[in-house]
Amino acid sequence: MSWILLFSFYNDVTMKVAFSLLLIFLVIQSQAQHQHDMARMPDSSMKKMTVKKPTTKKTPTKKNIKMNMGGNKRQVMNDTTKPDMKMNMSKNMPMDEMNDTMKHGMNMERMNMSHSFSRNLPMSRDGSGTSWMPDASPRYAYMIMKEKTMIMLHGNIFLRYTNQDIFNKGSRGGSGFSAPNWFMSMLQKPVGKKGLVMTRVMISLDPLTVGGHGYPLLFQSGETYKGAPLIDHQHPHDLFSELGIGYTQELNKNSDVFGYIGYPGEPALGPPAFMHRISAMNNPDAPLGHHWQDATHITFGVASLGFRYKNLKIEGSAFKGREPNENRYNLDKITINSYSYRISVNPSAHWALQFSQGFIKSPELSEPGVDVVRTTASVLFSKKISDNNQYDAAFVWGYNDKSDGHKEHSVLLENNHRIKKNTLYSRYEFIQKSAEELNLESLFNDSEFNIHVITAGYNHMIFAAQYFDFLGGLQGSINFPPRPLQNLYGKTPLAVEVYLQLKPKLHLHQ
Repeated sequence: MSWILLFSFYNDVTMKVAFSLLLIFLVIQSQAQHQHDMARMPDSSMKKMTVKKPTTKKTPTKKNIKMNMGGNKRQVMNDTTKPDMKMNMSKNMPMDEMNDTMKHGMNMERMNMSHSFSRNLPMSRDGSGTSWMPDASPRYAYMIMKEKTMIMLHGNIFLRYTNQDIFNKGSRGGSGFSAPNWFMSMLQKPVGKKGLVMTRVMISLDPLTVGGHGYPLLFQSGETYKGAPLIDHQHPHDLFSELGIGYTQELNKNSDVFGYIGYPGEPALGPPAFMHRISAMNNPDAPLGHHWQDATHITFGVASLGFRYKNLKIEGSAFKGREPNENRYNLDKITINSYSYRISVNPSAHWALQFSQGFIKSPELSEPGVDVVRTTASVLFSKKISDNNQYDAAFVWGYNDKSDGHKEHSVLLENNHRIKKNTLYSRYEFIQKSAEELNLESLFNDSEFNIHVITAGYNHMIFAAQYFDFLGGLQGSINFPPRPLQNLYGKTPLAVEVYLQLKPKLHLHQ
């Protein structure tokens, strides 16, 4: 059904751009598959193509190959071309991937697969900004190794149709096609014996594939379009969502100090942004509590400092409080006027906990005189049950204390359970929103409403390519408006979505 809907709408400029993106990725994939097949040609075929047989020094033995597969320890391996080549590998790296690494990586002096803000933590702990994920989190990305430099590419594309009130129970639901997406590249390189530098670029083509008015989403609010607050729509993300650089200095194996600047970037506030949480990766919609929990993930001007001791991290940020303006293609003016702090603890490989608080100056353009004290706490869980069975979950609480007197809570519970090619996922949200937040002051004065939404979805891998997976999904949401809003929204409006998804393959899994 999703193919028919998408094909019928292909003449729309939004879908033209989306299908162009898909075509580009498939062409890249085809070329990568060809190179991969060439690299795996039998030796007999390779001999016919070889002009001169290379000489080898000596066959490696058990004595000169040392591989320590422990979590964060560095590994040393001697090869037949360059002795004492150093490699960092995940202890659960698939054997065929390890063989490819050994076969094609002989010209590399070192492969560094560490965390982007610590040489002694696993890459799987990387979240958005400087946040932490559980060490057991899977990594959907494509890695490029060259000498001491590592480049990681990842992202997510949805081609979807959504109807937010399929039975027309109310008057606030919308429908339409859109293609939410984001793409990220990260480069990291060791500096000296204890330094580590990281650069990160994240972009989103939402301004083209979603549009300035965003996509329909009942009860969502935040930011503006054509000077008016966006209500029952999720705003598009900026073309430049992150341009950041960080440096970490190792004090010893258990301790690091680090700094990070971004324009735009993400301050030390909230859990990993929803686009980067594994528990949310198959849901095309932003959480309704986005502006209570992690909306500062795009901030035009941020500087952070932090300290890690073992699995405890304390960090603070100074940043611009105002959220991005309606011009999604530019870089907004820097005005550092807000600050935050965050405490993170990973008690084991399966858990990541954080508590944070931000003092935000006038975040909303539509409320220029209203400041917000935002407090958040989150618990993330990740568990590899077997090679083809992975479970990820998140609990997030966010609280906005506004200077205009409004004090509003939000709670989110989400999970993602992958079994082979099939994934079941869900999200429950409770959020408090004022009449002003929903642009209903003329009807309800200064009232506050408790809103509940339950979402459940199913995702299936249609085919797996060398570097990307192509999936299809279906999800539904049941909204529970409070009684005063049922004349506008209906008693229990039902939202339905069908989508196609393109994302990188699972690359690294600890």
